[in-house]
Order: sequence, then C-alpha cells, then structure tokens
Amino acid sequence: MIAPPPWQLRDSGISLSVRASPKASKDAILPGDGYFAVRLTAPPVDGAANKALVKLLAKTFGVAKRDVTIEAGDAARMKRIFVAGDPSALASIAASLYDPEA
Repeated sequence: MIAPPPWQLRDSGISLSVRASPKASKDAILPGDGYFAVRLTAPPVDGAANKALVKLLAKTFGVAKRDVTIEAGDAARMKRIFVAGDPSALASIAASLYDPEA
C-alpha cells in the first residue's frame, strides 16, 4: 500500500508531516513513508532542534522563519508543521523533495 503524500494543501499554505531526528551528522530532508524524514545536527535540548527545523524548512521552502509553525508534536519526533505561503508553489517544492524524480 502506498502512503499518501506527507503534505496537505490549506487555504494559506501547506501542512507537512515530519519526523525529526536530532543530532545527525548533517541537516537533510528525505522522503519517508508518509512523512518527511528531517535530519538535524542540533541536539534536542532547550528547543534547539525545533529552531533548526524551522530554519531548515524556511530556507528549503523559500519563506521567512515566521511563516513556519510547529502545530503539533513540539516535544515529539513526529510533528505537524504549517508553512504559510502560496499553497501550489509550496506543494510543488514538497513534491520535488518527496519524489526527486518528479
């Protein structure tokens, strides 16, 4: 069974399913099974990993850090992230991240 894509279009942006892995050797966004696997060099201490996650997603999607919000899972590995902006442009970026062949 194929998992649905890890993003959903919303009126003012997209919502992403993310599995964060702190203390990685380098920052990276990879496709997972129904989520984006995000590797972060930051440790999960004092919100450092969440700040690094917001910064990485803002840079990747070409938006300001204030446009990236952790909606759910602040202290968990699995998170729901909202990225504000043009939903179709953001979905296009998400699709290219999830399936680089597309």
